[in-house]
Amino acid sequence: MQKKQMQPFDVIVIGAGPAGYSSAIRCAQLGLKTACIDNWHNEKGRSSLGGTYLNAGCVASLALLESAKIYHSLNHNLKQHGIQADAVTADITLMMQRKNNIIETLSRQIADLFAQHKITCIQAKAKLLNERRVEITPADRSPSSIIGAKHIILATGSSPVDLPGAQIDNAFIIDSGMALNLDAVPKRLAIIGAGVIGLELAGIWSRLGAETILLEAQETFLSMTDQQIAREAYRIYTEQGLELRLGARVISAKKGNKKVTVEYQDSEGTHALRVDKLIVASGRKPNTENLAAAEADLLLDENGYVYVDENCRSNLPGVYAIGDLTLLGPMIAHKGIEEGLFVAEQIAGLHNPINYDLLPSVVFTEPEIAWVGQTEQALRAMGEPIKIGIYPLKATARAQALGQTEGMVKIIAHAETDALLGIHIIGTQASEMIAEAVLAMEFSASSEDLARTIHAHPTLAKALHGAALALKTRFST
Repeated sequence: MQKKQMQPFDVIVIGAGPAGYSSAIRCAQLGLKTACIDNWHNEKGRSSLGGTYLNAGCVASLALLESAKIYHSLNHNLKQHGIQADAVTADITLMMQRKNNIIETLSRQIADLFAQHKITCIQAKAKLLNERRVEITPADRSPSSIIGAKHIILATGSSPVDLPGAQIDNAFIIDSGMALNLDAVPKRLAIIGAGVIGLELAGIWSRLGAETILLEAQETFLSMTDQQIAREAYRIYTEQGLELRLGARVISAKKGNKKVTVEYQDSEGTHALRVDKLIVASGRKPNTENLAAAEADLLLDENGYVYVDENCRSNLPGVYAIGDLTLLGPMIAHKGIEEGLFVAEQIAGLHNPINYDLLPSVVFTEPEIAWVGQTEQALRAMGEPIKIGIYPLKATARAQALGQTEGMVKIIAHAETDALLGIHIIGTQASEMIAEAVLAMEFSASSEDLARTIHAHPTLAKALHGAALALKTRFST
């Protein structure tokens, strides 16, 4: 049976996560006839635009963390404010409903933007046939069809990595997405992986009352961050009650009697841990399986990432890959968004390159961690002459008033030119404060420029000002 063919488009975007929907909207804004194909559906079987980021990732995690913080504060922090509350309980079902309502609202807003910009939205599985044609198989199992376009943008995102020995059943051994949909607080919880995802999930469930243990295979905690910040984070999270076991390599995880027994090895030998739930948060992989037909000859590396050049172009003319599908930058939403905009503008004849060196990174824990630029250890390894300014958050009046005094701002500048090389923050609202740091570095500011910029007082941002001033009193190292 011959497959039905639809009218050609200027651009077809496969995937409606942050990279995909941003790219589709920008393409339409630039006058390109655009279609976006997405296969995500919620538990009700309805289309839910936004990808993992919205449905089972950052936004869902942030919504639950906010609820968990309120619950924890009501139980532990009210007395210092002269407020008393008795018999505070957490209704996990209602908490999940609030999270799902936020997801539905944001997903609906994306759909509204698609409609406003006349983007053809297709809920279906998509397969790249060649550089001009895509096969779509609707979710309702109606006959597949073929659509064509001058340009095709691949933006299918990523999914959790499977871990040998810890087979996910999403009942007792669960992935990071299911960890945001539990119907009860586990009494004892283990998480494989103490990276960004593992720490964010730990911050939610530990505040809701779960005894939480993180098993991290690496000997170094948060190796991608500045290690002074990482040491401070380790101290704070441990004092909050998280149990961080480094150098712990999981060998197996077995279910039995409604429990999970986790066996792992560290420098002291082999250990067994019995928990109610085990979350596997040991990394993510690109969603490229069955993305392209074999005859399309789309070039992938050995780990499934799409090979692209510095302009996000694949080996196929007119086919681009963005977001988590490439190794151009880390798997973070705003990187994908910027690539989506970049590719759309490139197709329209504009060229505004991305500065991958100044992508901010954030760990949405409490306190948050945020950074941009180089770490101290990387700069010292390169032999760069540097100077460092540090300002503790507890020295700001706003942090004291909030009762959120843990953390610091660390600024690293070149010892000779005073150019800003890296800015690292751990503290409440670090994700908001890092924007100023990114802007300063994007405009090639010096630490003196930051020190001479007037900051409103009292604000948390005064800690950035204070760290810049501290640089003026230190010798280079």
